[in-house]
Amino acid sequence: MARDYVGRSKPKGNSRSTRSGSRSRAPERRTPWLAIILVLMLATSLGYLIYLVKGSAEARTTPASSKAAHATTPPAAPVNPIDQRPVEKWRYIEQLENKEIVVDVPKVEESSQRHLMQCGSFRSAEQAEQLKAHIAFQGLVAQVRRSEGSNGIWYRVILGPYERKRQAEQDKHKLMRAKVNHCAIWLWEG
Repeated sequence: MARDYVGRSKPKGNSRSTRSGSRSRAPERRTPWLAIILVLMLATSLGYLIYLVKGSAEARTTPASSKAAHATTPPAAPVNPIDQRPVEKWRYIEQLENKEIVVDVPKVEESSQRHLMQCGSFRSAEQAEQLKAHIAFQGLVAQVRRSEGSNGIWYRVILGPYERKRQAEQDKHKLMRAKVNHCAIWLWEG
């Protein structure tokens, strides 16, 4: 219910007596007896259900004939389940122990083929020698070969010969990291 607090006038006379008298007490809370009775009935029925289940489980594990057999035999030493070794149910452990793998490795044939790597071809011998020195700073040995052809005289900077192409590729990557590009690997017989 809405109240108008703005237009409220001051009470006349003793303000304490009117204030205390005008307030009403909060209604007393009633005890929820119905909820308490339902909870007690539910707890009792749950306890009875647990009792029935527990009794039926004990009846299945200890029949009368096994009770008599246990009474005549002497009790064995208690067995700790932690001390028992688990039973393996996997077969792959035995299969892996007895497995043998055969790998065929092809033999490397000796051939007269070798790989050469050409890193540059220049008209002047000085430029070829500069590239040869730059390659030498990388820890590789290069050769300058002079060749004459229909285009004139050329000075080629060559590394190798390499027995395997993989070795030539390793040196090529080393030179690429040192900013010596345009190296070409080619097959040479001889």
